Amino acid sequence: MKRALVIVLDSVGCGGAKDAAAYGDEGADTLGHLFEREGLELPNLAKLGLLDVLGRGEAATLPGAAWAVMSEASAGKDTTTGHWELAGAVLERAFDTFGSFPQDLLGEIGGPFLGNKAASGTEILSELGEEHLRTGQPIVYTSADSVLQLAAHEERYGLEKLWALCQRAREVLDRRGIRIGRVIARPFLGDSAATFKRTANRHDYSLMPPETMLNRLQAAGVETIGVGKISDIFAGSGISESHPTRSNADGMAVIEKIWAEGRGHPHLVFANLVDFDMLYGHRRDPAGYAQCLRDFDGWLGGFLPKVGDDFLLLTADHGNDPYHAGTDHTRERVPLLTVNAPLPLEDSADFTQVARLVERHFA
Repeated sequence: MKRALVIVLDSVGCGGAKDAAAYGDEGADTLGHLFEREGLELPNLAKLGLLDVLGRGEAATLPGAAWAVMSEASAGKDTTTGHWELAGAVLERAFDTFGSFPQDLLGEIGGPFLGNKAASGTEILSELGEEHLRTGQPIVYTSADSVLQLAAHEERYGLEKLWALCQRAREVLDRRGIRIGRVIARPFLGDSAATFKRTANRHDYSLMPPETMLNRLQAAGVETIGVGKISDIFAGSGISESHPTRSNADGMAVIEKIWAEGRGHPHLVFANLVDFDMLYGHRRDPAGYAQCLRDFDGWLGGFLPKVGDDFLLLTADHGNDPYHAGTDHTRERVPLLTVNAPLPLEDSADFTQVARLVERHFA
């Protein structure tokens, strides 16, 4: 019985993208800057080759470990684009982006709305959250990524109502042929700007992807298990079983539980750990980001002995350098760290190398 585990460390890029300047991200280097400025030591990731990736001199020491660096071929630097390419689908045309959304589009979705501009999610709650409570109007906003985000109070507006509004937005965009990668529900709690806090009940409504490794694995009899927001990112396509999570810690606990179950058939566990990006990258919190990496590294140290002869792959979907200007993702290369890879790794290949490795493992 073959099994594989792919963990996407959301936004844990390693700098050096040749086209970074075209995205306004020249000099961005998420891991490099964190190592230089936060005193990072990640001994278990180092065993897999992370220091080799960063050019810090120490070779991978774990038997069966191999490492490489990957450069994104697709146009864009968002979560959906990165994950789809990891799963084997390169996007030659970037998703549509907006500074603000046309009023006729918002009218068809439902409206009226507050905001309608590019903004940080926490900042727009401080600016418009109290007005939302007074008027009951949801907040709509976007970013440099291809997203339409809808924020509303989880209790006073209603979580189910917010999810239904996001589902309608997805349907309207698709009907109009507007290629926005994700509609994101952003529920929050609190009664004033000082107490507003986004909850873990976020939900992503993605554009339907092209065929990916997930569909091909399913067709070949391999169970595909999504952990975290994987099912959302792929609009459920090619996902046999989904386990949404509330945090990195929750995601790591779910991975351990599934891994310990000893399922008697081939299966891929495909996990996204989002806290690096959502809580620390976008909020430009380098100390928090560094501690989040230390926490993962500590968990990894306990998990590595459980890998055995199975295939483990760690990577990222883009960067989000907490030292870079702005609050958006950064165009970076990403590390590829593996144990028991079925093929030699290709340095500087694109993200689709992940799909090739996984599919070869189950061939």
